[in-house]
Amino acid sequence: MYNSALSEQEIIRRQSLVELRTLGVEPYPAALYDVNAYSAEIKNSFSDTDERRRVRIAGRIMSRRIMGKASFVELMDSEGRIQVYITRDDLCPGEDKTLYATVFRKLTDIGDFVGIEGYVFRTKTGEISVHAGELTLLSKSLKPLPVVKMKDGTVYDRLSDPELRYRRRYLDLLVNGGVREIFVKRARIFDAMREFFNSHGYLEVDTPVLQNIPGGAAARPFVTHINALDTDLYLRIANELYLKRLIVGGFDGVYEFSRNFRNEGMDRTHNPEFTVMEIYVAYKDYRWMMEFTEQLLEFVTTKALGTTKVKSGETEIDFKAPYRRVTMLEAIREHTGIDISGMDEERLRDVCRQLGVEQNMTMGKGKLIDAIFGEKAEGKYIQPTYITDYPVEMSPLCKRHRDNPALTERFELMVNGKELANAYSELNDPIDQRARFEEQLRLSEKGDDEAMFIDQDFLRALEYGMPPASGMGIGMDRLAMLLTGQSSIQEVLLFPTMRPEKPAKNETAPQNAASL
Repeated sequence: MYNSALSEQEIIRRQSLVELRTLGVEPYPAALYDVNAYSAEIKNSFSDTDERRRVRIAGRIMSRRIMGKASFVELMDSEGRIQVYITRDDLCPGEDKTLYATVFRKLTDIGDFVGIEGYVFRTKTGEISVHAGELTLLSKSLKPLPVVKMKDGTVYDRLSDPELRYRRRYLDLLVNGGVREIFVKRARIFDAMREFFNSHGYLEVDTPVLQNIPGGAAARPFVTHINALDTDLYLRIANELYLKRLIVGGFDGVYEFSRNFRNEGMDRTHNPEFTVMEIYVAYKDYRWMMEFTEQLLEFVTTKALGTTKVKSGETEIDFKAPYRRVTMLEAIREHTGIDISGMDEERLRDVCRQLGVEQNMTMGKGKLIDAIFGEKAEGKYIQPTYITDYPVEMSPLCKRHRDNPALTERFELMVNGKELANAYSELNDPIDQRARFEEQLRLSEKGDDEAMFIDQDFLRALEYGMPPASGMGIGMDRLAMLLTGQSSIQEVLLFPTMRPEKPAKNETAPQNAASL
C-alpha cells in the first residue's frame, strides 16, 4: 500500500464519511441489496403502453445534476448506464427534508455506489429513466474518479495514458467506453472454444504450473524455490509434456487453457505471463489437425463475433476455412530467392550474413532457420496460412515427416504476420525422442539458454507406449488481439506485467507486508 498525502477532494470525502456515520448512515452496509433489473434490460424492454414497472437497481454514480428539490443522476451498472430522477419529496415523505439535502446533496459524490428502488418512466425529453422512491448508500468512494467529458457522443479528456490505464485497470474499465467489451469478447472466445472441444468429446484438464523441469518448449524459464521440499522449481513454459502423459494414460483427447510463464522480452505482442490453449488427440496426425484447427477458428469467430471476418487496421482478415498451405522451405525460397534445403550449419550462417539476419555462435541449425524465416517471411502472411514441414532441428518434440526424414510433420498458422497456432504429429518414438533431447542438451552446453531440458519421466512414459497423436496450441492472447482489433497484447490482458510503480512526489515508497 502507499501512504500518500491526501488531496483536498479526498479530505472532503473522508469528512463526509464521518458525517454520514454521525447521522446514523453506514457508508459500507453489510446487508443484502437484492437487485432485480439492469440498465440495458430496462431500456430494451420499456414500452410506453405498459404499466409502470417497479425495479431495484444498483450501481455507481457517474454524474449528477442537482436542481433545487429535484436531481438527475447517471447510474452505471454492469450492463451500461441509466438516468435516475430523484426528488426530495419522494425520498423523504413526511420527514425532515433537511435529511435529503444533507445526505444526498452534500454527503454523496460521483463514484459512490447506491441502490435505487422506484419505477421506470420516460422523461419529457424522451429518455427512459428510473423515478427513485428510495435511495440506499451502498459504498462510499473516497477518491474522485477521473473526469471524462462527453458532448454529442464524442469523448473528450479520455483516460489515455497507457501506463495509468494498465496499472489502474479498474479506472480504465470505469471511464473508457469499450474497454469492458474487449474482455467480454475475450471471455466469449474462450467459451466458444470450450464448446467446440466439448462437442467433440474432449476433456478439459489442469496440469502443474510448478514443475521440476521446464519442458514442452524452447524458452527461458522463471525459477522459484519451494521451502517445504528445499528445492528449486520452475514456472511452466508449456504444458505439452503433461498433456501427452495423459494420452499415454488412456485419454483420447485432452485440452487445457494454460497460464504459461517465460522469462524473456516484453513488447506489444509478448507478455511474460500469457495464456495458451493446447489440445492433444489420439490416433490423429497434423493433416487432420489442420482441418480441425480451421473448423475451430471458423466456429469461434462466428460464435463470438457473429462473423468470420475481422478488421486489423485497414486489413480485413477472414477465418473462413479452408486456409492456404505452404512448406517452410517454400516460404523462405518465395521471399528470399534462396533454397536452404540440405544446408549445414555453416552454410546457414553464410545465408544469414548474406540476408542481414542477426545470428550468433550459440544458435544451431534450427534457430538459424527460424531466424531467417522470422526475419524474411513470417510477416508476409496476413490471411490465415499454414506454414508446414519444418526441418527436424527446429522441432524436438515432433514426428519425422513420413516422406522426408530431414523434415517434421509440423505446421504453424500465420495470421496478420504472426504465429497464432503451432501443431505437430507428435513424436511417440522414445528412442528418437531421447536423441532429440540429447541434441538440445548439446545446444545448452554451447550457450543456448532456451534449449530444452531432458525430461526423464516423460521419456519413461513414452516407453510404456503412446498412440499416434496430434497436438495443437493457440496463443489465446494473440487470438483475442485479432478478434477485438487490438494492436497491443496489453489491451487484452486485464493486468499486464509492468515495472514496480514509482511513488508520486506526495507518496512514500511501498512497504512490505511485515511493516504494515
